[in-house]
Amino acid sequence: MKLLMPLWQRLLITIVVMLVAGYVAGYLWQMILGFPLPSYGAGLIGGLSALPVWDLLKRIRPNQGA
Repeated sequence: MKLLMPLWQRLLITIVVMLVAGYVAGYLWQMILGFPLPSYGAGLIGGLSALPVWDLLKRIRPNQGA
């Protein structure tokens, strides 16, 4: 049986990555263009950043205690 990282840990990490990616994208957009990033744009960037993170976290296995 292959052990995976628990669902709640993957979900928590993915949500944090989504929020941080959306915030950073909005901040950079504001700095570069001078007007706020529309909320759907930040949501799109956050959602797209969550896909590879979720896939990566599914491949990480917890340590088997020695």
